[in-house]
Amino acid sequence: VNLLGGIEVSINTGYRGAALEHAIRHCGAKLIVVQAQFLPLVHTALPAVPALETVVVVGTAMDGGDWGRVRLLEFDELCRNDGDLELPQVRHSDVASIIYTSGTTGPAKGVLMPHAQVVLLARRTAEKCRLGPDDVVYCYLPMFHMAGKFMSVLGTMSAGGKVVLDDRFSADKWLERIRDCGATFTGGHGPMLEMIHALPATADDRRHSLRTICSAPFPKHIARSFQERFGVRGLEVWGMTEVGIPCWSSLDEPLHEGSCGRVDDEWFEFRIVDPETDEPLPPGETGEFVVRARRPFTLMQGYIGMADKTVEAWRNMWFHTGDVGYVDASGLVYFVDRGSERIRRRAENISPYDIEVAALKHPAVAEAAAVGVPSGLAGDDDVKLCVVLRHGVALEAVDLLRHLAAELSHFMVPRYLEFVEALPRSATHKVQRAALKRPPFGADVWDRKQHGVALRDLVNGMSASPNSGAAGDN
Repeated sequence: VNLLGGIEVSINTGYRGAALEHAIRHCGAKLIVVQAQFLPLVHTALPAVPALETVVVVGTAMDGGDWGRVRLLEFDELCRNDGDLELPQVRHSDVASIIYTSGTTGPAKGVLMPHAQVVLLARRTAEKCRLGPDDVVYCYLPMFHMAGKFMSVLGTMSAGGKVVLDDRFSADKWLERIRDCGATFTGGHGPMLEMIHALPATADDRRHSLRTICSAPFPKHIARSFQERFGVRGLEVWGMTEVGIPCWSSLDEPLHEGSCGRVDDEWFEFRIVDPETDEPLPPGETGEFVVRARRPFTLMQGYIGMADKTVEAWRNMWFHTGDVGYVDASGLVYFVDRGSERIRRRAENISPYDIEVAALKHPAVAEAAAVGVPSGLAGDDDVKLCVVLRHGVALEAVDLLRHLAAELSHFMVPRYLEFVEALPRSATHKVQRAALKRPPFGADVWDRKQHGVALRDLVNGMSASPNSGAAGDN
């Protein structure tokens, strides 16, 4: 798509309903390439995506009903049609990709990533991770995130190495996959490494060819023991879709637990600022991370169709990330927390707004507020949804979850439900989310896992069990 001068938009395969419709409609997609198992979701979305003209199906297409104005084509058939193509000249300033990333007070934002940003991500990954033609990179990260698509795949290709793609992450299969493909390098996210580390140690944990793991974060409470147990080097970084990777650890330095390395000041300017005044803070003081590029088109070019969000993020000539941390006297950067309201669950950024909108579609729900609560994994959340029901209406927790499972991506479906009389609000009527984040283990909070409710059962129409609990009982 990029060689043809087009813009590639990889959509999260967990999207369904309103989230899927928003992504396809918002970017103005004319053509979509879809694996056969997702075809029914696209068909359902058709009335909401008027610009869509063509659907290319990878795999055997099932009978999907009437597609009306939309052409349905098979990928295999297209591959049999040889022909000469005259490729246009693509500039570094042209938009290469749009990645949808979580909003906090609205739907997902489409990040406009120019070719220069994409290529910088790939080449800097190869350089910082010292990838070469003999390397084998094992990648289970999804292609709708920059870490999978631009760092793992394009980064390896820029170095002339080999990429082995897996379709999902499995902690208990991770080392087996590493051995099977002879991987020398892989990437990951903190919660995934914690799951691997939690498995029982064996005498064969060092029997592999893996050299380096690049992670964001590399959890400090397991970092040293993980390296020693598996005989690998952890390489922690900090970044986000909008700005790429401004901070890298160095393979020339020993591990600095808890640090995401130093600023890549050849390409980025970076500051810690007071979030109220935008004034820079001295070493050791915690504030907001702000970033800007030293060369044109190496950061995002805005949020597509959301000029207000773009302007809001680019205040005082700096991109405001919403992430919070500090720099020590030696120049090491430490990420502390997310300053915004977004929820981070198993490497997915989640917008509370999306969950709340889905909840409000249920006729029994008057108000809803979603927050992230500690999951037990470093830098990771579980989703808690606080609900106010309409006066005189009862609703069982399982019935609400079944509704949410039909509306939301699986990773957005809450683990915890709390039915409350009213949401706590400030004098200006803003929901006080901090008050909703108290430890969710009280008798008034319903825990999906504690009640043994599996998402797949909800999607398949599981009937409410006797222990499902009614809102009135909670």
